Amino acid sequence: MKWLKKMMAKPSAERDPQQSNAYDRIGGEKVIRALAKQFYHQMQTSPDTQVLLAMHRSPIAESEQKLFEFLSGWLGGPQLFHQRHGHPALRARHMPFSIDETMRDQWLLCMQRALAIEIKEPQHRETIYQAISTLADHMRNQ
Repeated sequence: MKWLKKMMAKPSAERDPQQSNAYDRIGGEKVIRALAKQFYHQMQTSPDTQVLLAMHRSPIAESEQKLFEFLSGWLGGPQLFHQRHGHPALRARHMPFSIDETMRDQWLLCMQRALAIEIKEPQHRETIYQAISTLADHMRNQ
């Protein structure tokens, strides 16, 4: 029965610091927070992503916080998004929005630029970008 309790329990915001993961390797909370901030800065300032920006509710700071919380857990750190908002269920949460290849590509452009600025190691940038590209493609519903 312990395995069932463990499986049904909400993920803890705590994690095993002995377990090395992307969260630790790229610099933890500080870097992930900067990545989320840079992502939305790119979206707000690039003429190539204004259609994507228009899909986001104001204030952008709320979306930025949610991206930070999601990336924290997704990269192996504290499961902040899950703790505050429940399971990410990203595809379901994005279903109300028309996400086609153009929207995916605009989103990935912002992420690629943010990664280039905030993630120092090229190997880490590439690994994260490849993984998030797959995730972004999964969000398409058009």
